[in-house]
Amino acid sequence: MQLTKAFLNNRNTNSLGVHIVIFYEDRNFQGRTYECMSDCADMSSYLSRCHSCRIESGCFMMYDRPNYMGNQYFFKKGEYADYMSMFGMNECIRSCRMIPMYKGSYRMRIYERENFMGQMHEMMDDCDNVMDRYRMSQCQSCHVMDGHWLMYEQPHYRGRMSYFRPGEYRSFSNMGGMRFMSMRRIMDSFY
Repeated sequence: MQLTKAFLNNRNTNSLGVHIVIFYEDRNFQGRTYECMSDCADMSSYLSRCHSCRIESGCFMMYDRPNYMGNQYFFKKGEYADYMSMFGMNECIRSCRMIPMYKGSYRMRIYERENFMGQMHEMMDDCDNVMDRYRMSQCQSCHVMDGHWLMYEQPHYRGRMSYFRPGEYRSFSNMGGMRFMSMRRIMDSFY
């Protein structure tokens, strides 16, 4: 479904909760396009490749494999003429997940071991270093009660990341064995 420029210019799409991303086959917004307003598990039926994108509104997690698998990348409103170079990606975007706008409180419990075992800490704000703040050498499970979060494998929000929405995550071992060392809330200011 193609949205007209008049719709985008005359409405505050953020206040409507509309998420819009336009994918382009080639760098610098060239080639065939695919406009997406929701989750897309496999982009191959729309585009053979994707080398640039424009986020008109909202935030999205992009994945370099179909079915929301592989490495994850966080994209907020903006233009990404050559995102592969920007993010150091080796593969094109193959699937995307819309991140719903959220304006409530944020709350997550992190656990030292799988299945909510070991040391536990409840978080309500960003944490740039789990080891420094909580003296935890690792975080292997979590329960997100409120809000949407990004967790990073290195301190100070660096390295590979994963998106967490409300729910229970009993084991991170099935997520490529990632060890999360910093966490950040996806705030409404990102939209």
